[in-house]
Amino acid sequence: MKKQEIEYPLGTRPADGEVLKIREGLLWVRMPIPIKGLEFINLYLIEDGDGWTMVDTGLNTGVIRDLWEHIFETHLKGKPVTRLICTHFHPDHMGLAGWIADRWNIPLTMTFGEWTFGRMLYLEGAKETPQFVIDFYTSVGFTEDMLDRVRSRNFNNFRKAMWEVPMGFNRIADGQILSIGQKDWQVVVGRGHAPEHACLYCAEEGILISGDQILPRITPHIGVYPSEPFANPLKEFIQSIDTFMKIPADTMVLPAHNDVFTGFHNQLEFYQNHHQERLDQLLAACDRPMSALDLLPVLFNRELSVPDKGLAIAEGLAHCHYLVGEGELERQIGADGIWRFERTKSIKAAVA
Repeated sequence: MKKQEIEYPLGTRPADGEVLKIREGLLWVRMPIPIKGLEFINLYLIEDGDGWTMVDTGLNTGVIRDLWEHIFETHLKGKPVTRLICTHFHPDHMGLAGWIADRWNIPLTMTFGEWTFGRMLYLEGAKETPQFVIDFYTSVGFTEDMLDRVRSRNFNNFRKAMWEVPMGFNRIADGQILSIGQKDWQVVVGRGHAPEHACLYCAEEGILISGDQILPRITPHIGVYPSEPFANPLKEFIQSIDTFMKIPADTMVLPAHNDVFTGFHNQLEFYQNHHQERLDQLLAACDRPMSALDLLPVLFNRELSVPDKGLAIAEGLAHCHYLVGEGELERQIGADGIWRFERTKSIKAAVA
């Protein structure tokens, strides 16, 4: 069977503070976010009997709160929001969860891993950057100038992007069936971009609300950060691809960024090929000890700004950890405290 190419069947998108009807009772909302390279986030409303289920909220900004008030007043047929589902803990998805929960007197619904991580990061916000964060970025090879920037930005950027994260929540889990608008929506958990990212699949409608797990035009960010310095998120992401391949190829995907699209199996295969290419590049480069900072030119053929280097190193480290887990690289810790990665003896012998 010929593989379905990626297409954008709606051919348009909603303006800020407006909605676009995807199907009867299913609305697409688009909100502006000040994140370079993204600029907007897609959020969704599903008519649910006497109310509406909201999927994701946007960042905690006054602009977005005002836009939501406009939507509540003009597009909900006089019905309240009766359920809030957040796909994962990132601030552009969960930032206004506390405000929405308070505004409509409803609980937040999430997976356990996402709520706990988001609640933890919110509570840990601090004016001074903790030493373990400095130690982590020292390990990946940050220069003194880069470390000074980490120190100066303090440790509360996450907290500033969030309304207070609710103290309690309703838990959802992989495989669970939610009844929304008299239709069954299955929770499909993906991993790698976030610990326990919840997607929603309605077989009857042929629709998958994918959050950041599956995106058109770009790849989800897969990175390693100070809170879990030896994590292997890329392995989890690659394993999750198999999970989503089981969903029918003609499913329409409602992503968190860019546009509603079809042909998502094509995108999943692109992810596999993209990451394998990067893994091959890293393995070839590590014929001698290389830090995550050293490896940036191997993975990125453009000049990176200082903020971009942080994200890029996180991605590079995720690929290094995958190869360490597969026994193809080994991590060495130098006298300077920097991690360096080198091909294992067995891989060197195979290459020779």
